[in-house]
This record gives sequence, structure tokens and C-alpha cells, in this order.
Amino acid sequence: MNTSPRATSKYAVGVDFGTESGRTVLVDVTTGRELASSVHLYANGVIDETLPGTMITLKPDWALQDPNDYLEVFKTTIPAVLAQSGVKLDDVIGIGIDFTACTMLPTTADGTPLCFLPEWRNKPHAWVKLWKHHAAQPEAIKLNQIARELGYTFLDRYGGKISSEWFFPKAWQILNEAPAVYAATDRLIEAADWVVWKLTGVEKRNECTAGYKAIWSKQDGFPPDEFFKALDPRMEHIVDEKMSRTLYPLGAKAGGLTEEAARWTGLNQDTPVAVANVDAHVTVPAATVLEPGRMVIIMGTSNCHMVLGKEEREVPGICGVVQDGIIPGFSGYEAGQSCVGDSFAWFVEQCVPAAYMYQAEALGLNIHQFLEDKAALLKPGESGLLALDWWNGNRTILVDVDLTGLLLGLTLATRPEEIYRALIESTAYGTRIIIDDFEANGIPVKEIVAAGGLPERNKLLMQIYADVTGRPIRQAGTSQGGAFGSAMHGAVAAGKEAGGYDSIFEASRHMARLREDAFNPIPHNQEVYDRLYREYVTLYDYFGRGANDVMKRLKRIREEILVDPH
Repeated sequence: MNTSPRATSKYAVGVDFGTESGRTVLVDVTTGRELASSVHLYANGVIDETLPGTMITLKPDWALQDPNDYLEVFKTTIPAVLAQSGVKLDDVIGIGIDFTACTMLPTTADGTPLCFLPEWRNKPHAWVKLWKHHAAQPEAIKLNQIARELGYTFLDRYGGKISSEWFFPKAWQILNEAPAVYAATDRLIEAADWVVWKLTGVEKRNECTAGYKAIWSKQDGFPPDEFFKALDPRMEHIVDEKMSRTLYPLGAKAGGLTEEAARWTGLNQDTPVAVANVDAHVTVPAATVLEPGRMVIIMGTSNCHMVLGKEEREVPGICGVVQDGIIPGFSGYEAGQSCVGDSFAWFVEQCVPAAYMYQAEALGLNIHQFLEDKAALLKPGESGLLALDWWNGNRTILVDVDLTGLLLGLTLATRPEEIYRALIESTAYGTRIIIDDFEANGIPVKEIVAAGGLPERNKLLMQIYADVTGRPIRQAGTSQGGAFGSAMHGAVAAGKEAGGYDSIFEASRHMARLREDAFNPIPHNQEVYDRLYREYVTLYDYFGRGANDVMKRLKRIREEILVDPH
């Protein structure tokens, strides 16, 4: 089959910035065909132990990144997909990007990250705070307390709590712990907007991250200055002094490639660049979801659950609801689980015996494939195990990063594949409780569309999710949902006159697709999982809603011991 590009085709580039790497795809905007893809692993990855180039040890719950790793994604992956595809530069009509969020950093007025400057290089607060930086939990707790005491209603849009992962707790932590860094900061900005700034030379912030991560709404804007003054008088004018009140909708054109960015990427100068988006949100139209009733789950290191509603409703414990935050004309709801693939990776790296590694190697399988094959031979409930999926805290519904993992039912006969399956099942239970929460509050979920890396690699996981949730699960037609959705927004930023589209609805209808196969609930499995799920909910409420705070007490004891010089 001839896969060479057609002479009349136009193409868009999508760049997806994940937790460990950046991924780029080049997509035919007429057919949705992916011509080429490229992945760049961040050199410094997730910085959670020692600050690069120093002996400075980071405290627990810290997670930083190096913004130079993001620039290297542009410099390596975009030239790579252009070389692989052989397309003409004049036929590449637009670029879109998406990013993890809230991932934020302090910069100077011209956008230079403070950690690039020698005088701030050894200051942890001068670096990027990754989405899973949870060390701002004290600030989050105090922010929520003050907001409730003063009668602010914006908490209702975020399930009743602002998470430590969000923008203002992180900004407040900088001020509390490194006031000199805060004072030297001209701009506090989402990494999503920062990379677009680097491409276009223009600081244009997007409505999506502001709405979901920075307490902004179309109706009310940001909270008033009086609220930030109540947090700390030095933060009274944070929005006007270090952010921006001018925000841009998804699909809008942020600008064109600068001469420097054109050299990085190998693309033409002035190629249109779309306003930034969030990795989970941009995947929704790439999964063909343009209407309520269908949940998109982006499954990877963590899970993000996205669903649309005709109207804005208060749903306890969700991450947020934003008008036009995902698809124009709808309220976009976000929920999530902080630890999914990460828990499987932890188990493989820390707990699997060497004998299993040797057996997997002998069969030509990686250890995850080997464990999946062995776990698939087990019946639901056969292991006698039950786990809580809080190995990296709980994002939805409890919004509590101080919760930790639990594995119940272990015996001397327990095998690794049984634990592996129990961990998978725990994440499925975590998704079901989120779905139950949505439906109890008037947001229907009739079907699930899965996207991300895990659905591609783990069919057992997909069947377990179908059995536990009792809903059919389809898969997005691309394994690069974020990058593909970003390319779609790049086509929208270019517009119809350039060969793209004037709306994300048009782009989705022409470019997005689903895989033909589906995972349907198996009735017997569903019955067993209903029983196990009831036990999960009992543990969830007991350990998560204050009846027994042993997880938090253990965490406090650990912290005391770690800081004790003796």
C-alpha cells in the first residue's frame, strides 16, 4: 500500500507533553491518518529526589521538572516526524500542544524560567512544579478553610475543595517557603502556556487550565483580590502582577512560529500555533466524544475522567466543571485518579521476584505482559485480595493527597500475579465510584471511551474495567490521544481557508475515529465484582472519610522521623 502523502493533503502537528516524555504526531487533516510519530524522553524526568546538578535533597511529596526538557521535545520530535513523513513544509498548516496540569513555573518578564538563571538554579522553588507535586497540601487546606469561612462559592465548582495540585496552592507555597523566589518572579504560568509562548513569542493563556486549575470562570473571572489578600497580603494582586486576566478559548490561534522556533522545529516561520490545552481535555474530541452521556478516560500513570453536560451542576469531589472547558457549548466535567499505571510500575519495580523476571525474559515478554497473562488466568475474587488505589493520594472524590495505599487479604500463599490483578481491580473500583458520583448528581455515563497508553497494552485491564463499571468500553482510534487531539486543534487554529477547520466539531467528525472492537461486561464477572465493590466502598469510607485516619498518622510519624537529626 502506498503511504506517501497525497499532493493535495494538508497536515497538522500535535505535541503532547506527558509526565515522563513528550510525543509528537503528524496527522492528515482530511482523513485523520497518522503519518509519523516521535517520542522524546525528558533527560531529567520527574525530579523528586535530588535537584539536578546539586546535592540538594527534595522533601517528600515534591515533584519538579526541567523546562529545558520541554524545549528539547520541540527540537527533536518535530524534525523527526517531518523527516519520517517527507511532507512539504508548506503543507503543514498548524500546530497544537497539550500539557499535564497543573504544571506551573516562575519566569522573568520575558519568559525566562528562573531555574535557567545561575542565581536561582539551586533553589527548588525556581523550577517547574509538576502536576503531581503534592507538597502544597498545607496551603490547599488553608485556602479551602478561608474560602469557606468567607463564604466564597467558587469551591462548589471544584467538588468542594481546591487540590494541592492546583495553581494557587503551589504559588502560595513558593511565597511561604521561598519569598525571594516569589519576589523575583514576574510571571507565574502554566507550562502549557509557557511552551506556546516559546513557540510564538507571545504570552497568550488558555481558558482551560485557568478554569480547571486556577479558579477562573467565564461568569466570575478569578476570585477577587480581597480573597488573595485574606490568604496573604503579599498575594493580594497576584493575578494582575504575575498572571493575566486575558484568556483565550480552545482552538484559537495564539500566534505564528517565531524565527527561532522555526529553526528548532524545521517548520516554516509563522506556522499557526493553537492556544494550549490540557492533555486529558484535548483527548475528548479525539475520542469522537462531542455530546453528553459518554465518558472519556485517559488511562496512563494516572486516570482522568472527562464527561460533558448540558448544564453546570455541583458534583461533590470532582476536579472541576468549566463552561466550554472541553467542547464549546457544554459544561466540561473533570475527575481523576492520581495513581493507576504508577501503581503497576511500583509493583513491578519493587516487588516482583527475580524468578518471574527470568521466566518473562525466556518467553520474550516484558514483565507487565507476563504478569497480565498470569493474572488473566485468575477468576474475579479468586485471589481473596482487595486494594485501595491511593498510592499517590486520592484526587476524586475525597481530594486528599495524604491518603495512602492499602492491600488487604494477603497470605503466605499470595502470588505476584494475584497482587498485580488486585491493583488493576482497585483502579477500576476507583473509576466506578467516580461514575456513581456523577450519576448520583445528574450527569449520566452510559458508555466509556478509553484512551492513553494503558488500553493499548493491557487488554485484561480493559475487561476488568468493563466488568467492574458495568458499561461497554470502546477505544479511541489512536494510541496518541493527546497529540492527536492537539493536532486537531492545530487544524482549527489554521482555519478552513488554510485547509483546516473552523470548529473542533468539524475537525473531530473528519479526523477522529474509534477502534471497531469493544469490551462488554461479562455478567458473571459483573456479579462477583459488585460484591467486591461493596467491600471496596466500605474500606473507602472507613479510611477516607475520617473514621480511621491511621494513614495520615503513619505519614506524620514518617515525616517526624525523617527530619529528626538523631
